[in-house]
Amino acid sequence: METALDEAGAIVAARNGDGEAFRALVERYQDAGFRAAYLIVRDAAAAEDVAQEAFIRAYRSLRSFRDGEPFRPWLLRIVTNLALNEVRGRGRRGGLFARVAGWRSEPVASPEGAVLAGEGLELLSRAINELPADDRVILYLRYFLELPEREIAIAIDRPPGTVKSRLHRASARLRDVIERRYPTLRPQGVSDA
Repeated sequence: METALDEAGAIVAARNGDGEAFRALVERYQDAGFRAAYLIVRDAAAAEDVAQEAFIRAYRSLRSFRDGEPFRPWLLRIVTNLALNEVRGRGRRGGLFARVAGWRSEPVASPEGAVLAGEGLELLSRAINELPADDRVILYLRYFLELPEREIAIAIDRPPGTVKSRLHRASARLRDVIERRYPTLRPQGVSDA
């Protein structure tokens, strides 16, 4: 399954009861589903359960999937909702980034993403934890899972313009928290003006 056409074909086949076609979708997106769940629930076993439940729900809901839309953000919306429900069920408020330090990522071309590669990972985790849950989720989808704005819009069920403004506000809030409480996270060469 290397192209969007293959994905669309697999979806159609899976809707018609082809288990192998759905298995191909699972194999393609299981890592993304697990990562998204893990980043929210912060527990590998719970993340596996959430991801597995998300695929079960996706299979049951394939008839409601809109043809022509990408499968990944639709699946990640299911994963995100289930993972947030899991966190709420455990009574863990503010737990999206409880321990980001255990997770590694490819460097991202942004101030927030660049910090991930350095020593400030624990401080970044603390800074992100100070943000409201909506801000954490949107930063997460963009910089940790590297979703484009269009896919974030699908994943959180909001218009692209709303995603763009929320992402801008969340980034500004994170910068403010970093400036006020974690100045050592500022990129090199930035002076106290």
